[in-house]
Amino acid sequence: MAIFLRRALSFRNVLLLRSSAIVGRELFQCKSEAPQRILSHSALEFVKESRRGFAKGRNKSKDDSAAGTIEVLPNMGPTIKANTTSQMEAAITALSAELSKLRTGRASPGMLDHIIVETGGVKLPLSQIAVVSVLDSKTLSINPFDPNALQKLETAIVESALGLNPKVDGDRLIAAIPPLTKEHVQAVCKVVTKSCEDGRLSIRRARQKAMDTIKKLYSRYPKDDLKRLEKEVEELTKKFVKTAEDLCKAKEKEISAG
Repeated sequence: MAIFLRRALSFRNVLLLRSSAIVGRELFQCKSEAPQRILSHSALEFVKESRRGFAKGRNKSKDDSAAGTIEVLPNMGPTIKANTTSQMEAAITALSAELSKLRTGRASPGMLDHIIVETGGVKLPLSQIAVVSVLDSKTLSINPFDPNALQKLETAIVESALGLNPKVDGDRLIAAIPPLTKEHVQAVCKVVTKSCEDGRLSIRRARQKAMDTIKKLYSRYPKDDLKRLEKEVEELTKKFVKTAEDLCKAKEKEISAG
């Protein structure tokens, strides 16, 4: 009887072990196999639209960040004013040089600077080959660096439009300034007027260049700043035009005084 009970228990244990092993294997298979989801057509469309919306939102954020970038523009005012001032100063310098060529009733060392002298086969301004000094209000002294160039100097001065007739005095030339006739005064004053007008035109050309440059900046710079810059250019123009007119008036007065 005891033997029969032991066999019955052993057979039951074997059955229990087999059933537990089968259940465990099925559970393992269920865990290892990923569940498959089948999406409907409407669900797929929803996913696609969601992805498109995300992409658009990302691009829009990039555009917004780019639009929010502030461009730092250089201050063009000082550069424009500096260039304009330089051009206007050059116009005044050229005017002064032209006026210095005109003969007045008084001796001036600069009145011979424009004369070109040919010596040794080379053409040079008189100021580069001789020193001009004032002996008195009516007399000039011309001392050449090379005494051999004395005759060339004399010829160049006589052939100039100044109406001078220098005389040789040792190693130098003495040039007496003759009094101006009424006709000569009138002719020289006309030249002064023409030179003054040319100077004003040069100044106004510099102004126009500045205004054209400012006009091109209106699409990028604040209008108030550009209007202020235009006003400053106008003030520069008035200042240099007055300087040119003052130079010409002083020259006319000097010519008329004889």
